[in-house]
Amino acid sequence: MITIGQLAGYVGVSIKTVRVYHDKGLLPEPNRDASGYRRYGANDAIDLIKIRTLAEAGVSLARIRDLRSATDEEFQQALREIDDELTARIRGLRATQGRLRQLAAGHLTPLPPEVGTHLERLDRWGFTPRWVELQRDLWILVFATHPDRAIALFHDQAEILADPALRQLFLDYDHAHDLDAHDPRIDDLARRITGATRERYGRDELPELDEASDIAALIQGAVNASSPAWQRLDTLIRTELDP
Repeated sequence: MITIGQLAGYVGVSIKTVRVYHDKGLLPEPNRDASGYRRYGANDAIDLIKIRTLAEAGVSLARIRDLRSATDEEFQQALREIDDELTARIRGLRATQGRLRQLAAGHLTPLPPEVGTHLERLDRWGFTPRWVELQRDLWILVFATHPDRAIALFHDQAEILADPALRQLFLDYDHAHDLDAHDPRIDDLARRITGATRERYGRDELPELDEASDIAALIQGAVNASSPAWQRLDTLIRTELDP
């Protein structure tokens, strides 16, 4: 039989942690002996090792307490589920580690080669370096936050820009950056853009990421922040397209 300090030392936790487990009902608290000390046996050490292992795996104390009354089959099933959860977390951590190393090397989320080719084409089409850089940053953001939707959204925009008439609208949008926000050309461009958008998508099928996402607003906010003219243009387009 051993003391609480010896038990904690053998298992590798603090005495305070053992007492927390007592308070939470995870580890039964033994009676005191004739000398007034609580004495622990091998079963207590085994139980404490189980609790510590589960806690280190990220299992909540409430769930660990519930597992005390589980059958052996239920306990084994819970361990398999916890193992699966750990595998998913490890996979996510490795992905995060990869992004962190890219960031340390001066890189953000790598873009697919076809996006890089598209950005080079923008320059040849007459878009300003400011627009090309903005597009690069925005596609990095979209691919980082919505990898499952990003390539479809990219293909949609690439298809639009392959049409000379629609590409001219984007060029006009780009070159409107330095206009006065109340320049009549802003109103005309807004009308042309909303007309082309309705013609391409219809009134009820406008492309979007998803209703719960803030990324679309974040992207448009980044665009608007760089130009009062662009901000007013966005307001006019939204007003016209809103049902």
